[in-house]
Amino acid sequence: MAKKEVKTDLWVYDLLKDANIQLTAQGSDILEVNQALSTASKSQTGNSGYPEYCGAVGEFLLVIEDKAALDKHIFLDTNQLISQEIKPVRDYAVNGALFYAKHIATHTNFHKIFAFGVSGDPKHHRITPIFVNERGDYEVLDDVETFISFNADNIHDFYLHEILKENTDVEKETSEILKQAAELHEALRTYGAIKDTDKPLLVSGIMLALREIEHKTFSIDSLVGDEVHTDGQKIYDAIQANLNRANVTPETKRDKLLSQFAVIKDTAKINLIEPKLGKTPLRHYTEFLYNSIFRSFRHSSSEDYIGRFYGEFMSYSGGDGQTLGIVLTPKHITDLFCELAELKPTDKVLDPCCGTAGFLIAAMHKMLLQEPDEEKQRHIRRDQLFGLELQPYMFTIATTNMILRGDGKSNLHNKDFLATNPAELQQWGCNVGMMNPPYSQGSKQDPSQYEISFTEHLLDSLTPDSKCVVIVPQSSVTGKSKEEQTIKDNILKHHTLEGVITLNKDTFYGVGTNPCIAVFTAGIPHPKNHKCKFINFQNDGFEVQKHIGLVETPTAKDKRQHLLDVWFGRTTTDTKFCVETTIEPEDEWLHSFYYFNDEIPSEADFQKTMADYLTFEFNMITHGRGYLFEKGDDK
Repeated sequence: MAKKEVKTDLWVYDLLKDANIQLTAQGSDILEVNQALSTASKSQTGNSGYPEYCGAVGEFLLVIEDKAALDKHIFLDTNQLISQEIKPVRDYAVNGALFYAKHIATHTNFHKIFAFGVSGDPKHHRITPIFVNERGDYEVLDDVETFISFNADNIHDFYLHEILKENTDVEKETSEILKQAAELHEALRTYGAIKDTDKPLLVSGIMLALREIEHKTFSIDSLVGDEVHTDGQKIYDAIQANLNRANVTPETKRDKLLSQFAVIKDTAKINLIEPKLGKTPLRHYTEFLYNSIFRSFRHSSSEDYIGRFYGEFMSYSGGDGQTLGIVLTPKHITDLFCELAELKPTDKVLDPCCGTAGFLIAAMHKMLLQEPDEEKQRHIRRDQLFGLELQPYMFTIATTNMILRGDGKSNLHNKDFLATNPAELQQWGCNVGMMNPPYSQGSKQDPSQYEISFTEHLLDSLTPDSKCVVIVPQSSVTGKSKEEQTIKDNILKHHTLEGVITLNKDTFYGVGTNPCIAVFTAGIPHPKNHKCKFINFQNDGFEVQKHIGLVETPTAKDKRQHLLDVWFGRTTTDTKFCVETTIEPEDEWLHSFYYFNDEIPSEADFQKTMADYLTFEFNMITHGRGYLFEKGDDK
């Protein structure tokens, strides 16, 4: 048993190290805590007692007690409370952790303590956190897979959300953004009668014009409703100046963008002074964007603000984007793509259906964070991000979005991806592909529009041994038609499937699709004995909140870290989460298809099953159906 305990201690140490948490083993570096533990014997003799690990993270104290055996995780008394009797405290991980936390709370000034009971091994384990306050009151929380939620960067948000039941700063920011989007939409509808497809053009165009304020070639105060040199013309001129300043080339590309932004100067209603506003709607929109969005937007990270505004506008106008073949990808998915692709600052990234450029923005952000050299950063922006977008207005938004992010627009093209020869795209030398293809566009009459067709085309467009990550409906990888089955078979002849991750059904909240992420290695035929990973990541820590939509809870970081640890083989898990197996083209490439229960039933499970069976048999006999259990006649 001692050897097993040591292995568990070392495993827990590795978990803490991965989460960037430093705790002390068998004691504490904090004087008052160490003094408290000098009388913390679990036998309650008044002698010393020490948890496996203990230490402070900011204002919080963490206490960990572990056991090697999974059946020594927790013991509940007859009232279903964690027993604090001597034997359970000594023998069970959660009981021991709670005992130490309550003892420390009583004998120190620490008022916020997280106690953890840990049991098992990397594959089969439980990590149960408990919050204990200064009075010794406690709250048992949902099990976690890692300690990442409790490091210095995350613990305050976890405490705010899980203990105080308040919104975190991120949730408040999300709520505020959605509120602002709703307000702007209402203003666009009330004062401008702007078409749905023109709304994001108007927003992104004004954002470009606002960039000229710092160069003193544009001023909001200049928007006075002049009927000769209109507010729209002034904004249009500022857009043109900014595109020139951003060195958007060739000239035909710049002209194409300006033709889309012409709606700003050509829509008469928004250029006339509105009596209720006392100014033109354009000035009203410009003031709103400057005060509410522009100043914070300039300092944001990989969040695709314009994309979020676009999504909100579509939801408010009663559409879900599918009629336009557009399903915008949430930020947490674009960031996850960068992790799954193991993105490096030397990579070249291609998104052939780039929409508002969410993937390219996330990739640029990730690559720049890894590269401190300014010249190499410029190279990343200028030469390592490639995108295609078929819809002219979406292409305009994507280009604008990249300009607002500090370049990266040079290699965006207004082209039809499927009509472009993969050999031509392969010459760009991209070794990472990311894509959210148009959904539900394919049919038996035109199988080229299936999501799996887009996937094959992207794989053929990358250099050999490239990483390719796509998000598609689950139906794409099950192969609901003969045409899709043929494409799946052809993909495996030329490329390698690494695995598929089943996602939360609300990932595209309001759209009504069940998505999954598929990861491939391009240009390497799929070996027959190659084991793919199929992961059930439906429980991802994101939840739908009323009036807000899909939001990240503090548990999402823990679940995401566990996903990445399993995906890259840093830890093992049971088949409920991940199945590793060889595949065939005709298989349904989903966790649900390959899943089997590999857990050995406990004695209690066996006894319950037998009891249920005997009850069923007795019931059949008493109802005159005992013959069902008699040995059949060989004849």
